[in-house]
Amino acid sequence: MHLRLISWFFIILNFMEYIGSQNASRGRRQRRMHPNVSQGCQGGCATCSDYNGCLSCKPKLFFVLERIGMKQIGVCLSSCPSGYYGTRYPDINKCTKCKADCDTCFNKNFCTKCKSGFYLHLGKCLDNCPEGLEANNHTMECVSIVHCEASEWSPWSPCTKKGKTCGFKRGTETRVREIIQHPSAKGNLCPPTSEARKCTVQRKKCPKGERGRKGRERKRKKPNKEESKDAIPDNKGLEPSRETPEQRENKQQQKKRKVQDKQQKSSLDLFGELMSPYLEASPVFQRGHSQPGARGDRCHRLS
Repeated sequence: MHLRLISWFFIILNFMEYIGSQNASRGRRQRRMHPNVSQGCQGGCATCSDYNGCLSCKPKLFFVLERIGMKQIGVCLSSCPSGYYGTRYPDINKCTKCKADCDTCFNKNFCTKCKSGFYLHLGKCLDNCPEGLEANNHTMECVSIVHCEASEWSPWSPCTKKGKTCGFKRGTETRVREIIQHPSAKGNLCPPTSEARKCTVQRKKCPKGERGRKGRERKRKKPNKEESKDAIPDNKGLEPSRETPEQRENKQQQKKRKVQDKQQKSSLDLFGELMSPYLEASPVFQRGHSQPGARGDRCHRLS
């Protein structure tokens, strides 16, 4: 009975010594790994060191190493800084640096913004854009080439000449179209937006007041020519222009003179016919008739 008690006593003593040795070795190992571990960590650190900063972060925070001169300090952040992308692991959330030509990235192989001098295309940073694309220097991306697009032509305008729509036979008509899409740097240039062509129309008289200053000046310089053109109707049914009172008076005087000349001539002819028998019976007429040239002279004097 005493032997059993003694044996149990030695077993318990050895077990206690073993547990103490394990705790001592664990403390020594922790002191070798982190000799300067601080107990009061701040800034989201779970464990930290006075020399190296954060050694581990609290849940949901990202661990990143920041370089200060020749020294690297661990920092815990809610999101990764520019130039890094975050990766979550079961034991730690870690920020990893992007590629050298990438300013911001989604992961190791997909860049979202390139550094100066590079153009972004499908998550990669390129010196030059591929064929069929062009560089956009504003966004620093490779974009599709845009060609110019124009609308359909408008209907032809009325035939005009010097801004008027009457008083001519041959003029010009125009049509226009609008630019719907302007081209990019390498796109096809836009076509002309207006066209003009010659046109022929039936001449028509301009309404009063539409001739303008030039038409009135030409009318003052050449009144006779314009009046004669207006007085004679053409084959297209144009009405003659109205005569002035002076023109009507001149025509009436000319008609009166013609009537008077006709009446005077008819009276002289009648007088000659009535007087011819008496003149032929008179001795004067007979003597004059016997001598050549005398009758003609006497008759001339009598008349």
